[in-house]
Amino acid sequence: MSVFEPRVVAFCCHFCAYSAADLAGSMRLEYAPNVRIVKLMCTGKVDALLLLKAFEDGADAVYVAGCEEGDCHFLEGNLRATKQVDRARKMLEEVGIEGDRLRMYPIGASDAPSFAAAANEMTEKARQLGPSPLKKEG
Repeated sequence: MSVFEPRVVAFCCHFCAYSAADLAGSMRLEYAPNVRIVKLMCTGKVDALLLLKAFEDGADAVYVAGCEEGDCHFLEGNLRATKQVDRARKMLEEVGIEGDRLRMYPIGASDAPSFAAAANEMTEKARQLGPSPLKKEG
């Protein structure tokens, strides 16, 4: 029997969270290799359907990592992303899927340890919850 290794997708803001992820690599911080990063110019471009599509495409957990409140380069992108994450979580729960599979993290550009912690936390959460019910067999 094979051991379950979750697939985690992280939608990251170019200016903050992605820079933190890059810095984490430069600092040689270890974090779960299960995370696949999708770089966005701003997390304000994320909408609920994109997040749900990630689950449909095989993700066991998804998180959005954007700027800290008040630091968004596009002023309100991170606030818009938070609303979209909340909306998608409600949709997941309405169809019987754990909303904990989806989270929003505010991460500053120089906060590499927070990026690594978020990656590890979401990977561990996905391990606890098991494979996504939306995951296709095969």
